[in-house]
Amino acid sequence: MLTVKWFVGDGDLEDVHMIRRVVFMGEQKISEADEMDGTDHLAQHMVVYKDDVPAATGRLIMVNGKLHIGRMAVMKEFRGKGYGALTIEYCVQKAKEEGHKELYASAQVYAKRFYEKSGFMAYGGEYDDAGIPHVMMKREI
Repeated sequence: MLTVKWFVGDGDLEDVHMIRRVVFMGEQKISEADEMDGTDHLAQHMVVYKDDVPAATGRLIMVNGKLHIGRMAVMKEFRGKGYGALTIEYCVQKAKEEGHKELYASAQVYAKRFYEKSGFMAYGGEYDDAGIPHVMMKREI
């Protein structure tokens, strides 16, 4: 059974941080300082659970007056099963409910196509974030 839970601010983020530590810090070798950037308290976080097991996470956060989806991560055993797309759609729905007309993402370049399949369009050039090439993306809601 799939369930989705939202967490506001930095309370009860154990599952959120576990997924991010495994995926970003463990698999992608991103430093703890870069990953745990001190902005979690400003965000809304969500976790997708499969049979009570944390499978995917993402967050919504305002950056310079624009709502961004970020820290999107899916545990390895759940990849290729639609959990990433589901995470994006839940975030898009939450943004829509809150009255936002667009959603931005700083996407890792290798994930650009994934975001495009979810309605995002890239703009601007590539840039480095924590040693990984990224591109800015935007989706109209």
